[in-house]
Amino acid sequence: MHDQHSAAELPHLRRQKILLILERDGKVMASELSQHFAVSEDTIRRDLSELATAGLVQRVHGGALPRPKDTGKDYFTRVSETDEVKTHLAQLAASRVENGQIVMFDSGTTTLQIARSLPSDIAITAITTSPMTAIILAEYTGIKVILAGGQLNLATMSVSGHETVRLLQGIKADVLFTGVCAIHPQVGISSLHFDEVPVKQALLDSASQVIAVTTADKLGAVEPFVVAPCSRIHTLITERHVATGDVGDYRKLGIEVVQASA
Repeated sequence: MHDQHSAAELPHLRRQKILLILERDGKVMASELSQHFAVSEDTIRRDLSELATAGLVQRVHGGALPRPKDTGKDYFTRVSETDEVKTHLAQLAASRVENGQIVMFDSGTTTLQIARSLPSDIAITAITTSPMTAIILAEYTGIKVILAGGQLNLATMSVSGHETVRLLQGIKADVLFTGVCAIHPQVGISSLHFDEVPVKQALLDSASQVIAVTTADKLGAVEPFVVAPCSRIHTLITERHVATGDVGDYRKLGIEVVQASA
């Protein structure tokens, strides 16, 4: 009953739970969701319409189905492509790493690029949840690499699960380069993948300084699963020209915003 009251009071929480039910059952009906959350069917229909507008579900008569599978580029295709913007942002981020530090690298193609951009003679201890990033870091003679274990998500090429979280909770790092799927001034950091949430939260809890590096298209965006508020980020590195989000909103939250010069 407590969950029902919480979901009724917080629409964004109720919608996250609807997505979890949809992921589990493969279909949701407005009438059943209305009873489950103790709200009216009109409220549920508005929830489903909002989720459909955001591209997160496919509306059908009386309920919703999972959205069609993503037909975009897979992880390895994105990694192999040259992106000048990401390369420049990664270089800005890598310049903040100092010898002797303990540095965490979240999953994602941008954090992978940061690993590639480190000075060749850098001497650090690196922890990562990404096997691909671990391979890149292993090429540096001065870097001690710790790869977190767990179940591999083929969509993100990162690990998750209790083993991953437990290892991360036992580390106190100087810096975390966190991967950003979406970041919104009010909603916070959010992810498309539910299994990433506890891992990203453990990473945030284990670092003294959190640096988020992201392209402008992810500013102001929202994905279904909220990781943490923006206040958990200390520094945001992004593009000079921001079309989809006002960096001033992040500065008002006390975040250092660094924009690329080109």
